[in-house]
Amino acid sequence: MRVVIIGAGASGLACAIRIKQNMPDAEVIVLERLSVAGKKILATGNGRCNLTNTAAENYNEVKDFFNSLGLMLRLDESGRAYPYSSKAQTVVDILLEACAKTGVEIITDCTVQRIDGDLTVYTDSGIFSADAVVAATGGKAQSALGSDGSGYGLLKALGHSVTPLSPSLVQLKSSSKYPRKISGTRAKCRIFLELDGEIAAEELGEILFTDYGLSGIAVMNLSEIAGRNFACDNPKKCVAVIDLIPELSEAEIKNHLEKFGSLTGILGAALNGIIMKQAENDFERAAKYAKGWRLIITGTKGFDFAQITCGGIPENEVNNFESCKVENLYICGELLDRQFECGGFNLDFAWHSGITAADKICDKHREMTND
Repeated sequence: MRVVIIGAGASGLACAIRIKQNMPDAEVIVLERLSVAGKKILATGNGRCNLTNTAAENYNEVKDFFNSLGLMLRLDESGRAYPYSSKAQTVVDILLEACAKTGVEIITDCTVQRIDGDLTVYTDSGIFSADAVVAATGGKAQSALGSDGSGYGLLKALGHSVTPLSPSLVQLKSSSKYPRKISGTRAKCRIFLELDGEIAAEELGEILFTDYGLSGIAVMNLSEIAGRNFACDNPKKCVAVIDLIPELSEAEIKNHLEKFGSLTGILGAALNGIIMKQAENDFERAAKYAKGWRLIITGTKGFDFAQITCGGIPENEVNNFESCKVENLYICGELLDRQFECGGFNLDFAWHSGITAADKICDKHREMTND
């Protein structure tokens, strides 16, 4: 039994290890385009690797998988799970250690050129025949870390379709001069994304004002809607409407201004200065701005800055991650049109898809052998 896995990222490495755990005699080969395996994992969670979340659908499965490799997890107050060392390098080290122990072969600097329907994989490093092939190339986000979007072309050539692609979990650009003036300022706000005057989505959380526009977890979680919009031929007018003080009503904010003369005690000097300048020191207008500060959004920072890709292979074209187009071809992780919010949920899905594909590969092989 030979399995060829394309991509040494989260789903690819999890799949490889799980196959060898279940079927030690299987030959498992992982083909990686970059010179090192697991490079994108190192960048997750600001270098700490937020690898799952207690609220994630597959948390227990992912936790048990990593426990089986000897990785101890540490939870924060929001349920985000990190390696106990708080270093993403530890996750990569434990995965590569498991590959070495179980006999997974990883071939780096290897670019896949095509996959034939008979599961022959053609690369610039040779030709590999396989009993099962797992496509785990990642999407189109952060190509420098390995995901250059090439996986979509490989799968389209085999009959799969690809839904429109756009950057997600990404910063938003604004034409307003005000974020630039307070670049580096953080605030916990409620933010609404408005498309042609209609609210399309909202989030409550931290916003970071930058020299290009907006960042922060709340912004990243809204970015899928913005990304899809700007990927259209005729995008709608996009505006971020920010409630800077969600806990107070407009009337309460006006009362505070009348009593203290500013919002410095709530928003800090930098944000207060911007709001009061826009309102020309009119307290009623300042209260309105504080509850609904409008910033025109002109786009996203693009795929190079996005954490994940929105869009991909439709879920109805796979069954338990096996292709419905080509038998014994499996599609995992970010290649699929399945996206989640920040907080470890996307990595949770990546591990889960690799583990599930591995289990199905092993189950099918056992059934064939028993027959």
